[in-house]
Amino acid sequence: MGDSQNDPLRVDFDRQIRLEFHGSTVTSDAGLLAYRELDDALGLTTTAASGLHDTRTGQNTQHSLLALLRQSIYSRLAGYEDVNDAERLCHDPAMRIVVGGRAKNQTAASASEMARFETETLSGKENLKHLMDLSGQWIDQAHQHRKLTKLILDMDSSVSETYGHQEGTAYNGHFGCTCYHPLFLFNQFGDLERVLLRRGNRGSAKYWRRVLLPVIERYRSLTIPKFFRGDAAFAGPKLLRWLEQEGFRYAIRIKANAVLERKIAHLLRRPVGRPSHKPKVFYHSFRYQAGSWECARRVVAKVEWHAGELFPRVGFLVTNLKWRAKKVVRFYNRRGTAEQWIKEGKNAVKWTKLSCRRFKDNAARLHLFALAYNLANCLRQLALPRSIRCWTLTTLREKLVKIGAKVVTHARYVVFQLAEVAVPRQLFAAIVERIGRLRLACASG
Repeated sequence: MGDSQNDPLRVDFDRQIRLEFHGSTVTSDAGLLAYRELDDALGLTTTAASGLHDTRTGQNTQHSLLALLRQSIYSRLAGYEDVNDAERLCHDPAMRIVVGGRAKNQTAASASEMARFETETLSGKENLKHLMDLSGQWIDQAHQHRKLTKLILDMDSSVSETYGHQEGTAYNGHFGCTCYHPLFLFNQFGDLERVLLRRGNRGSAKYWRRVLLPVIERYRSLTIPKFFRGDAAFAGPKLLRWLEQEGFRYAIRIKANAVLERKIAHLLRRPVGRPSHKPKVFYHSFRYQAGSWECARRVVAKVEWHAGELFPRVGFLVTNLKWRAKKVVRFYNRRGTAEQWIKEGKNAVKWTKLSCRRFKDNAARLHLFALAYNLANCLRQLALPRSIRCWTLTTLREKLVKIGAKVVTHARYVVFQLAEVAVPRQLFAAIVERIGRLRLACASG
């Protein structure tokens, strides 16, 4: 009773322990400085904010669009997906440093200012279109620092569960919940090329043109092999015809039917002899023309006989690849990495947290999550030493971003005294050194 709010706290199990709270001089997200260094080296958020239209009409604007955009992206990188977290983050020293501007010496944007920025400024038609194109611009910047000998695009849809009366929400029978149904397009490096938020009852391939065609346009001038993979929802005649006209090689799963099964009838009979403990796998290739196709195309079939199972596992792929059937199937199976990247996005940056009431506000939030994901993936691809390049984005957030630090402010310097637990000094220095080489490469053109 009567103790000051600044007096230390004590715990009964060990009276030698004193608990002190220094919120303005201690941070748990000091690893964001590494991402901010990469951002500055590649000029990502600076160029991103230059294309945004400021719709604010008041004269008392505290923070620039660049600062607000950075706060939106970096808070998601650190795992704070809700704008309500800005009430505390606006005082966090690491967040204030990475945001820059007025936030460096005072405070970052408040929760109300961040909410207005994300639901009013960014949800405008022009800004929403700019956000949708930003991922491709960032990826083009990253391509300048890695060898691009081929392009592989993987398209897939996912689920974002919704609650309450959110605009555009609907029940999806495949996922068995009320949700949104976003569509994703990744490249072989794990970069999210483009994403589109859709209503929950849309088909898996609905609006594929809005996602795929702008990406094809960006890469059209490159004379490199280009590939596309997708599940059975993307085997429509218009998509196949478009890929063939653009020179893409594709492997897309198609649903089984009686005609296809007759083509492989000789493989659907159980192999003669004692059943093997290992699966017996057979491949077959043939020409097939579906009723909606204007011409016959190559179909590759895979038949697996497993011990203890009465019927075989059968899968069909439509493709214009000229490889052996086994190689085509192996190439298609690597599409599973796209599903892994979607899981990373859900776990690391939590892009399924779309809690706004209006549909366009949730679309803007999804694009912000996509930018945070791409920034994290750029660091993994371009700046991590080989020994930790296999870390997932969730591991990077828990071990790199969540570095505790004490902040000491001097007249000329701000010193971050970082803890050396998961990421020691040598490892952090190697990351900063690699980013420095990227900066020199950008400066030299």
